[in-house]
Amino acid sequence: MSIRVRFAPSPTGYVHIGSLRTALYNYLYAKQNKGAFVLRIEDTDRSRYVEGALENLLEALNWASISYDEGVFLENGKMIEKGQYGPYTQSERLDIYQEYIKKLLDQRHAYHCFCSKERLDEVRGIQKSKGLTPMYDRHCLGLSEEEVDEKLIKGDPYVIRLKVPERESIQFNDLVRGQIAIDSSEIDDQVLIKSDGFPTYHFAVVVDDHLMRITHIVRGEEWLTSTPKQVALYKYFGWEVPQFVHLPTVLNKDKKKLSKRQGDVSVSDFKQKGYLPEALINYLALVGWSPKDNQEIFSMEELVKEFSFQRVSNTGGVFDIEKLNWVNNQHIKKTGNERLFDLCLKEFVAYGKEDKDTIIAKKDWYCDIIELVKEKLDYLSQIKDHIEIFFGEEVTFEDETVIDVLQQEHVKRLLNAFRSKLMNVKEVDSDFASTVFNELKKETGAKGKALFMPIRAAVTGQLHGSDLGRIFVILGKNAMLKRIEYVLDALEE
Repeated sequence: MSIRVRFAPSPTGYVHIGSLRTALYNYLYAKQNKGAFVLRIEDTDRSRYVEGALENLLEALNWASISYDEGVFLENGKMIEKGQYGPYTQSERLDIYQEYIKKLLDQRHAYHCFCSKERLDEVRGIQKSKGLTPMYDRHCLGLSEEEVDEKLIKGDPYVIRLKVPERESIQFNDLVRGQIAIDSSEIDDQVLIKSDGFPTYHFAVVVDDHLMRITHIVRGEEWLTSTPKQVALYKYFGWEVPQFVHLPTVLNKDKKKLSKRQGDVSVSDFKQKGYLPEALINYLALVGWSPKDNQEIFSMEELVKEFSFQRVSNTGGVFDIEKLNWVNNQHIKKTGNERLFDLCLKEFVAYGKEDKDTIIAKKDWYCDIIELVKEKLDYLSQIKDHIEIFFGEEVTFEDETVIDVLQQEHVKRLLNAFRSKLMNVKEVDSDFASTVFNELKKETGAKGKALFMPIRAAVTGQLHGSDLGRIFVILGKNAMLKRIEYVLDALEE
């Protein structure tokens, strides 16, 4: 059997990282089994449709390198469809749904419901007051064909409901949760076609998954309670029931569903902050899935090889931003500086010290900075916090302790000796950086912290930081001379 999976989001806003994980697990399973991955757009809830959401979705998948084989694609700014089972947008499949709802009506597996919202609210209120689960009371199921026809001719508004089978155990298998059985008495007569003529999710998804030959339905566990209704539809149509996989919810540290109230939750949030797509994908794979040997850093190729639903948890996976930051840092450290420069360019421009053209012209210099500081970055927008020391002829002291170090008795002699060393070289290179401290030690007698700290303080305004010799090379002779002179003048005041 050829494996076919699908990711079927609704264009109702930003792409939640939980949705990205669902797309990722579909992608990994399809690739691992040399199957097909379909992107279908479920846009039948027109009240929640958000302009631009579809473009945002396609861009997010592209950014994350989650490719698919069939469905809706964005090419040269235009939406196109590829694949033999289209249309892949539900709002363009209304004729198909009408064909299949007619079959259910003809077979008495579905029926028209003309109940008003007021009546439905009243029924639910009474049921709640009695401690019952609110469900439709099948009032319209008792209407005769003549009564139904008369109401249709009059133009009375209606929905079409599923007639749930009576006194039956509806069973299905889930690759994460095992065999599940639900008594049909617990299942409501779900609306299949709304009053606006559009199908509900529960109906359209069954028709689409069957016609698109989906073998495995991989989705969030919030759809678990809907599955029995869909299984009933499969059986009414006489179709083979696909394999279900309901994924655990992505939770915050408080074990509650991750939402925007707790901070960043959309793919665009993380992209904007400068998380690498491969790092976000790496971490999301681990939120709910445990690899065999506790490996934590994965490439996409390694994920395809190692992933399995058997090791997906049936309880929610906690999204830990600190762990994501660690994973992102691991990926940043092994990423080439030229790629990081391209990703950090907007941060350098926003920093405002130099214009974009100048920054691009000094790409090699900026790449040297990136190489020096990237091990400190949880995400790339933090680079603005680490580049202040490379700009300007004056030094900004980070706190009073820096000034205390510079006011030690031996510091003026040390800085003057250092200035002399700088003036006697043509340029500051790695050789200078590796030998100057030994020379200063012999010349001034200063050693250890008494040697290194004052020079770092005078050159950077800090007492601790990245490798000082590499900072020397990045700053260069002229910048360091001016900073040393600035500090010496300040000490004279």
